Amino acid sequence: MAWITNFEECPASGRKKPSHVVGFVKVLEIPDGGRVVQIDTRGSDDRAIPGKQSQTIQLGREAARELFGVLKRTYQFT
Repeated sequence: MAWITNFEECPASGRKKPSHVVGFVKVLEIPDGGRVVQIDTRGSDDRAIPGKQSQTIQLGREAARELFGVLKRTYQFT
């Protein structure tokens, strides 16, 4: 599991990944009254154990704001 505290943009490289998975989104209430967005993925059909919990990331408010800005610029969201 990873708690993402902030994002840094870096030079573009790489390619689109060939496998597809569903992202499972949860909104967690935390003791201080805040919220955390958690995104889980499970292994794709071609993994050794398909459907097994694979990755989890958590975003607090500030990291979510940064990611939202990247998404807005990239896809021209309004």
